[in-house]
Parts: sequence; C-alpha cells; structure tokens
Amino acid sequence: GTPASLSWCWNAGDAVAFASHRGPLFIWTISGPDSGVTLHRDAHSFLSDICMFRWHTQKKGKVAFGHVDGSLSIFQPGNKSQKHVLRPDSLEGADEEDPVSALEWDPLSTDYLLVANLHRGIRLVDSESLCCITTFSFPSAAASVQCLAWVPSAPGMFITGDSQVGVLRIWNVSRTTPVDNFKLKKTGFHCLHVLNSPPRKKFSNQSPTKNHYTSSTSEAVPPPTLTQNQAFSLPPGHAVCCFLDGGVGLYDMGAKKWDFLRDLGHVETIFDCKFKPDNPNLLATASFDGTIKVWDINTLTAVYTSPGNEGVIYSLSWAPGDLNCIAGATSRNGAFIWDIKKGKMIQRFNEHGKNGIFCIAWSHKDSKRIATCSGDGYCIIRTIDGKILHKYRHPAAVFGCDWSQNNKDMIATGCEDKNVRVYYVATSSDQPLKVFSGHTEKVFHVRWSPLREGTLCSGSDDGSVRIWDYTQDACINILSGHTAPVRGLMWNTEIPYLLISGSWDYTIKVWDTREGICLDTVCDHGADVYGLTCHPRRPFTMASCSRDSTVRLWSLTPLITPLQINILADRPWEEILGNT
Repeated sequence: GTPASLSWCWNAGDAVAFASHRGPLFIWTISGPDSGVTLHRDAHSFLSDICMFRWHTQKKGKVAFGHVDGSLSIFQPGNKSQKHVLRPDSLEGADEEDPVSALEWDPLSTDYLLVANLHRGIRLVDSESLCCITTFSFPSAAASVQCLAWVPSAPGMFITGDSQVGVLRIWNVSRTTPVDNFKLKKTGFHCLHVLNSPPRKKFSNQSPTKNHYTSSTSEAVPPPTLTQNQAFSLPPGHAVCCFLDGGVGLYDMGAKKWDFLRDLGHVETIFDCKFKPDNPNLLATASFDGTIKVWDINTLTAVYTSPGNEGVIYSLSWAPGDLNCIAGATSRNGAFIWDIKKGKMIQRFNEHGKNGIFCIAWSHKDSKRIATCSGDGYCIIRTIDGKILHKYRHPAAVFGCDWSQNNKDMIATGCEDKNVRVYYVATSSDQPLKVFSGHTEKVFHVRWSPLREGTLCSGSDDGSVRIWDYTQDACINILSGHTAPVRGLMWNTEIPYLLISGSWDYTIKVWDTREGICLDTVCDHGADVYGLTCHPRRPFTMASCSRDSTVRLWSLTPLITPLQINILADRPWEEILGNT
C-alpha cells in the first residue's frame, strides 16, 4: 500500500524507513554494500493501522509507532517489544478510535515521548515504565492537535499547531495548560518545525555535562525561560509553519511576529497558469489540490482563491476582457465558471459526465462560447449558459484545444490518436476541416500563433513540438530536443517565430521556429513543466508552473535583445557583430 509514514533512519547512514497500514516496517538502505530493502524484525502484524512512527535520535534502533486506535507500539533492540500500549485512559476497553495525530521524542531524554491524539489531546509518556506522566489540557474542547515540536533552545518547552484553525500554542511540561496561544491564520496547520535562533552570547566549548543527557523535565536543567518572578517568557527560536491552504511562514516566537509569511499557496502539482486579459499583474493557477488561485505577481501573494473541493483541476481559461470570471476543468466533476469578485461558482457544465476534462478554452473573439475536451473523446462547444453548439467526436481521448486568434470560428484539438484536427464551428458539420498527422505518440496541447495566421503548434508524448501551416496543409518544422512528453506550449506575442515549450523532462526550451533551433534550455524546475504563459502587454515576461508545486516568473529579455537588433537591421546577427 501507499506509505502512511516515512523517515530517515537516525544513526543508520543512507537508510529510509517506511510503513503502511498494519506493517511491516520496511528499511531501504540506499547505498553501500548492504543496499536494498529489508524488514524490521518485530514491527509487523499490528492490530491497528499505523498513523506515523518516530525514530529516537539518541538510542539507536528505538522507534515508536502511533496507531489509528490511539495506542502506541514501542520497539528497542534488546528489550521486549511493546505493542498497542498507552491508549488514552478513556479509550481502554472501548471500540472507539482516536488516531495519534502527532508524536515526538523528547530530545533531552532517552525515554520520554510526547503524543497527541486527535480528540483527547496531548500526553507526556514514559516509554520504559509505560505510564503517563502528564496530561495537558486545551482552553477549548473543540481544539485538536495537528502537529507538535520540541523547542531545542528551551528545555521542557514544546509547541503545537491546531488542526482546524491556525493557532500556535506554546507549552511547558511543568504546567498542564498552554503558556501562550497565537492565532496565526484562519486555516489549520499542516506541519511545523522549530529552528534554533542564533545564540545571543558566545558559549564555551566545554564538553557537555551529564545534564545534557537528562530529560526536559529534569530539575538539573534550569529552564532559561523562567524569570525572577517565575512567570514564563517565550522561548527564543523560529517556528517554520506550514498550513493546510499551502501557506508557509517563519514565525519568531520570542518577538511574536512573522519574519516571513507566504499566506496562501498550492500544495500539489500546478497544471495550468494564465494571465488575466485586462491585467498583466494578475496570474491564475490551477492545481491538483482542487483550487484555482489568483496571484499578484508584484507582491507574489494570492489575492483570490476558489472555494476548493473540486478534485483535480487540469486547466483554466479567463473570460475575455474585464468579466472577472475563470472557467475551470476538473478530473471528475465537470467544468465550472468561478466569479472571482463574488467568490463563488456561478455555472457548471456536466456534459462529459465523470470523464476527466483535460482542457478548457474560453473564446476571446466570442465571449459566449466555451470549449472543453475530455477523455470521453469529445470536444464540446457550448454557450456560457449551457446550450451545446457542437459535439466533435474523436476516435480517442482529446487532451488539448485552442481557439484561433485570427478566426473566431476555428478551433484546433490534440488527440490520443496522434493527430491534430482543425474544426470550423460556423458550419453544422461535425467533421474536421483538416487533420494533421506526423506525431508518433499522443498529441496533448495545441496553440495557434497570435501573429501568423494559419500557423499552429502541437506538443506530443513523442517529445517533439511540430509546427503546422494550415494554408499549406503541412508540417513545416519539427522541434526536437525534449527527452520526455511535451506539455507547456507558448507562442511569444511580439516575435512571430519565438516559441517556448515545457516538458516532463523538467526543462523549458526556447525555440526559433524558422530553423528549428533551440536558443536556450532552462532546468530550474524540479519536476514536470505543465503550463507556460505571458501577457501581450509584457511579452518578454513569462510564467511557468510545474509538478514541483511552484510558479516561476522569467525574463526573456536577455535572449530577445540580439533577436530584436537582428530584426531592426534586417541583417544576420554575425554580420552586425562583424569581427568585434
């Protein structure tokens, strides 16, 4: 099954452990003479599914598991295995489940473990005596813990992040209620981690005393967070906070302020990105996480986000002009129109049933028409109020469609049968005007040139981009260089022969389509590149999106300058340079 938890193995070199369901625990040694996957001798055949596990950072081989039924399992070389122990007292003898939501070893103890259950809060337990030392209480019964972390710079202190709302709580093991609570965001935490702040004074390089190895609750380590009147002050340190809406920030706990906060973000693959037609500062993105977000590229912040819960969103298309609407295409829930100002869905289209819709295109020459193409083999043209105008049947799944920017009645499609088709929607015929063959694998996106009427390009799983001339009924160039399927495609809106492509090989390539020459290759993305876009008002600023869940902005100016000079002089670049 899919791993429910994974972790580097402490003190074990290049080894990763992972587990799913009820075990076993797999240990994958990545390199060295013992490379390969082995099974943990004891960690298997559990009676309840595994939520997570944590290796002890000091005791080699010691590991604790948290289970869906609320229990813990603890294994240590040379000791008796402890399976399904330390369930919350209120669960003993009951069939009710209370999953372990967070689990962390005390960094200053060999035996103490913090455990949070979804409904019954946090406990500090002793893994040797199998007893509960402290049960901590929340200010509200509705609060639940999503994540927790010890504060290394303040022995005995730890922080938690709530699951429903972005409340950060600071605790000390000497008291059962929080030292302080901060509401940082409206949405709940995903995970957090504490970084040590730089020390304020220089410490000696003496070897660690025995106190270094005592527990965080020990009297031998006077907590630096206590003042003269025994009131708690906040620990030095920064908390890296990740939230369920994709927000991420660095919070200074001592100063009670954000050092950095990116308020919203995608948490999964970003499949598409498009600039708003009437505003080059607003960029919309569509993601696997079920949301569309609109970003202000000047501040790099999300200014609008769709309600969510749409399933995977593969494609988006802005309404023409200043209509402030976005059409989106989903994997199982049809297509929709989202009004960004009203913040709600105002129309839905379900003609494709539960089949995935891979592309949606709002006509910018006729604002009443929207096209979708789907795994059901149809490209459907309808009006925005849902009236179907055409259903173009293909022999296999249709992945891409694009309206001509020079003829409002022409649309091109890319199909799994390796062909590009051009349809004329002004007639009642359901047959294509042209079929372009040549790709050796499925065709995904197609794009009409905004500057050269009758010219279009297509990207394919064969790794190539083909340039087609509608008037010549022919392929006029093949751009080869990608080593994996091509997804992103973008014509430059200023230079007619400049084309940019993105691929599953993680790269973006810039092409001169006249000779089929690759002018540049960009390797900055960490995964498949899906979407590419630019705005006509800023033709040399490009945005890209990727499976690495990032959007990146690029300047094409360094590449464009020699091309512009070449055009102005109408002479070859080498001749302009001469022998200088």
